[in-house]
Amino acid sequence: MRVALFSDTYYPQVNGVARTLKRLTDHYEKRRIEYKVFVPDLHDQKTPYPNVHSFTSFPFFLYPECRTAIANPKTIVKQLKDFSPTLIHVTTPLTMGLYGIRGAKKMEIPLVASYHTHFDMYLNYYKMMWASPLLWKYMKWFYSQADRIFVPSEETKLHLEKQGFTDLSIWGRGVDCASYSPEKRSDSIRKKYRIEKKYILLYVGRLAPEKDLDTLEKTIKHLPKEVKDQVQWLVVGDGPMKKELMEKTKGEDVIFTGYATGNELAEIYASSDLFVFPSASETFGNVVLEAFASGLPAVVADKGGVTNIVEHNQTGRIAEAHQYQSFIQHITEMLNENRLQYMKRKALQMADKQSWDAIFDGLIKEFREVCDYRNERQLFG
Repeated sequence: MRVALFSDTYYPQVNGVARTLKRLTDHYEKRRIEYKVFVPDLHDQKTPYPNVHSFTSFPFFLYPECRTAIANPKTIVKQLKDFSPTLIHVTTPLTMGLYGIRGAKKMEIPLVASYHTHFDMYLNYYKMMWASPLLWKYMKWFYSQADRIFVPSEETKLHLEKQGFTDLSIWGRGVDCASYSPEKRSDSIRKKYRIEKKYILLYVGRLAPEKDLDTLEKTIKHLPKEVKDQVQWLVVGDGPMKKELMEKTKGEDVIFTGYATGNELAEIYASSDLFVFPSASETFGNVVLEAFASGLPAVVADKGGVTNIVEHNQTGRIAEAHQYQSFIQHITEMLNENRLQYMKRKALQMADKQSWDAIFDGLIKEFREVCDYRNERQLFG
């Protein structure tokens, strides 16, 4: 099998989609599957990567980490023909995805698509709900070109089925329990950030409106004094709302670390005590699994893909979306040593079952099924 992957975000970007796709291509190498990646270039990253074709681009306004590429379609078709893929995989409904659809049609080969982002929910946060019917019309057209559509969670599958999408299959997410582990817990994090409070509460993610940072800010500010006195917040990530969130939480015990990756991020997870993630727009929520693998239970919203990860009262708590009072109640109740230790064990047990190898092998198996089905149709009509 030879796979051509088209995406508007990829490594070394640090969003969930880019990291998942890099893991996927690493797995292709492990399984000796040939691949080529077609992506926009990064304005600040000119270092070429093996097997990657990149094209001139500019940021997409709803999600600046996804970049909109400008390329000559004939160049892409030539590059595809030189590679001769057996299947094309498109991952984002922006320009690279369109180039991928065109390439599949020109070469008459199978096309699969994966759905990663609830752009319709983003419209709400950016005060653009008037555009929702147009967006769905386009999304349905875009994804209808694929032989099979892969979604990360049951919640996302139901969300798309309500919009009339068909040929949906779940491609879940895993976690690397060697990279993220309670064994990475380190006093160096407390020393580095001069933390003396009993508990570290952690948020990891993009600092943007769709992550419902308004709820995070209110949760931080309105925690009862007896809880505040024991709590240090760590906010890991960057984005358009960083400055505003810093202003609004001035005077609170909040440390903004900026982006963290690799061992530094693993140490931050493992050295914290509770993960708090109010986003209600996730298709999955990779960061929640990373927290679990690090021994952190989580408090999450009752909307989005995170509801398929967190088991209420076992691996964490599920709070009412957009209701800071609900988050405060669950945080306060969870900062009890016995309850916290019980949920830490349960979170670790859940993470241990999420093997990336098994998940990626299942995806490749479905790719082969799509190719076989297409070949049968061409043979027998």
